[in-house]
Amino acid sequence: MSTANEQSRKRQNFFARKYGKISRKIKGFYRVWVLGDVFPREVRRWFKDKGDETLRLQYDLGPDSVVFDVGGYKGDFAERISGIYGCYVYIFEPSKDFYEICLNRFQGNEKIRCFNFGLSDVDGSFILSDDADGSSVKQDNTDGQGTVVRVRRFSDVVRELDVKKIDLIKINIEGGEYDLLPHIIEEGLVGNIGNIQVQFHTFIKDAKRMRARIIKMLESTHKCDWCYVFVWENWSLK
Repeated sequence: MSTANEQSRKRQNFFARKYGKISRKIKGFYRVWVLGDVFPREVRRWFKDKGDETLRLQYDLGPDSVVFDVGGYKGDFAERISGIYGCYVYIFEPSKDFYEICLNRFQGNEKIRCFNFGLSDVDGSFILSDDADGSSVKQDNTDGQGTVVRVRRFSDVVRELDVKKIDLIKINIEGGEYDLLPHIIEEGLVGNIGNIQVQFHTFIKDAKRMRARIIKMLESTHKCDWCYVFVWENWSLK
């Protein structure tokens, strides 16, 4: 009897796995072909092209170049771009925990500076959701869960740092890009940025419309070098 029960459980588990696999595929096709959600397809294309190891690191930079790492997390991108080009890197990370990781990681490296605030279109304090590398001040935190962090107005920070030119700005701020980029453009600072590497996020309401609006604004000064929609894309100065 126990053997029969064991075989029955194995058959049930087998069909459950098969059903789960087929169900995921159907949902994926539905998102792409019915709802018009390009994100799953673009993610697959990104990993197939090994974008994290290639496109995100291939720039005309040198020891005197300036890179803004907006949403530095634990400093992985900063370390890689600095290691390749020996450039100056300014890390902006609002999470105290991640900021301290960066601070310790780059201690003694005079070309990498860490700042414990985010960049936006305003000065203010917000609740940062506790989602590791997906932490965001734009998530719906109606229950008040998270950590209070500070963001600062981009134009003021650039002026205080006396940075005249940014060769590359990497932006991965979980929805905050929809506030930051229009501010940079409207303040007339976008012409001082050689490359804009940005990850647009889909969880923001009207994300497609807002991304389209920002792209139209960027087209006045920059051209799109490569794009994996809602994954990563790069815009370089014309």
